[in-house]
Amino acid sequence: MQFLFKTHYNDDIRFLAKTGEKIRVALVIGLLLVAPLLFSDYYLAELGLLLVYAIAGVGLMVLTGHTGQVSFGHAGFLGIGAYTHAILTSHGMPFSLSILLTILLAGALGMVIGRSASKMHGFYLAIATLAFGILIETVFGEWTALTGGHAGFAVPGLKVFGVSLAAAWQQYYVDLLFAVVVIGGASNLFRSPTGRSFVAVRDSELSARCLGVNVEWVKIQSFGVSAAITGLAGALLAHHLTYIVPETFGVLESLKLLLMIVVGGLGSILGAVLGAIFISVLPVALSFLKDILPPSIGQTAGLEPLLFGVIIVVVIVFEPLGLYGRWMKLRFFFETFPYYRKSSFVRQKSYLKTERLR
Repeated sequence: MQFLFKTHYNDDIRFLAKTGEKIRVALVIGLLLVAPLLFSDYYLAELGLLLVYAIAGVGLMVLTGHTGQVSFGHAGFLGIGAYTHAILTSHGMPFSLSILLTILLAGALGMVIGRSASKMHGFYLAIATLAFGILIETVFGEWTALTGGHAGFAVPGLKVFGVSLAAAWQQYYVDLLFAVVVIGGASNLFRSPTGRSFVAVRDSELSARCLGVNVEWVKIQSFGVSAAITGLAGALLAHHLTYIVPETFGVLESLKLLLMIVVGGLGSILGAVLGAIFISVLPVALSFLKDILPPSIGQTAGLEPLLFGVIIVVVIVFEPLGLYGRWMKLRFFFETFPYYRKSSFVRQKSYLKTERLR
């Protein structure tokens, strides 16, 4: 078991403090860098899509996992990013400028929504974000002059600095670059005063307010940062889809994003990545399940969202920390073996926080 001896105030906010963490991160990045040498184009495309969903998961994790603001309409920001980037690049705008404007627009709209939602809590906030997601999907479908409506919109090919990146490995490296930047940036965000104010608001709004935190402004900031990251994911997702339609960014997609962070582990950046892996494997498992179930059940409409809901409930009841919590237990077992005690992870009672200000 490794002990950390802190000799400086910065040790409390040091990034990757343990040697084991540095080694694991270096190994993962190394494997991702050499992935094009190991996998075919199909698996590279799937791995790139996983990285895009990891970025979207980090975006939602900032809002829900670290600030405590539940969103059932986050696919709306994913769609805003996809359509904005596709429309701008179709008019000849360079990739780098289009990505920047997409992030700024998604972030600005997120702050507008955050301003309206900063006074809401719990059920009312969930309904408001759900209504936002439905509204955005409706706008995409009805604004035919700009988005093509339900007929869809063709996404131009990926070009960076005038160079066409049509190969699967080229697009994969673009996804990897943005994923590393977003995950590293989000990890550092929560070592800063702004990120810590997010967590303070999540844990107790009253305590945060007593410490001088402007709760409403923190929520607005969180919505803005979350929407900007999700908008970036939407822009990258557009190149994977090559053709986007409003139905892609509906309620089911929002539920998938929420499932991703709940199963991965709320309040953890690693949880967003683990949740993205789970989401990538889930469609294969669902298709296998539909094959073995009787046709009257397997072909039933609405089976997929039903299973999403069941998985969320099961994880919340039996493993509230998700896959990240299970990984922490496994790591603790090997670090303390043979002195590991099962009671080390006995769940503590949690109480509903009723001190929120109305």
